[in-house]
Amino acid sequence: MKIRQAQPQDLDTVMALIDEGRKIMRSSGNLNQWDDNHPSRQQIIDDIDHHHCYLMADEQGLDVATFAFIPGPDSTYTYIEDGHWTDDTSDYYVVHRVASLPQVHGVFRTIMDYCFTQTDNVRIDTHRDNAIMQHTILKYGFTYCGIIHLKNGDPRLAYQLKRYLR
Repeated sequence: MKIRQAQPQDLDTVMALIDEGRKIMRSSGNLNQWDDNHPSRQQIIDDIDHHHCYLMADEQGLDVATFAFIPGPDSTYTYIEDGHWTDDTSDYYVVHRVASLPQVHGVFRTIMDYCFTQTDNVRIDTHRDNAIMQHTILKYGFTYCGIIHLKNGDPRLAYQLKRYLR
């Protein structure tokens, strides 16, 4: 698998992968995390323009997954309830908007392995209905830290993993 930053011409590919991710969520009972307008096309354009959007391609060069990898601090991570972050630093990255084709396996591990070549401190959050992502996050070694709230007030389960750069 190969990971690269998405370019403006990749927008439709990223949006198609987001749609696939939305279908996976809905089929697994997670009906509330991503509605038809979230993540929005404009949000993905902004991610691409700020060099935060990435694509993962398989051995044949087919783009099979996307994610956002954003340097902190993230304003929604300032306050955490029912827990605490594993450290108080603002020197971390956040992974958002992970989506893939349904038949591809090992996506999260590949994404996180890449992220940890760039930083030693990653935070991530997910919806309480996203059992697949919760399991995947914990399986990779993240620590559950508590609940954060998005700008619209929606709660999210928050996780952090800090380790040494490879």
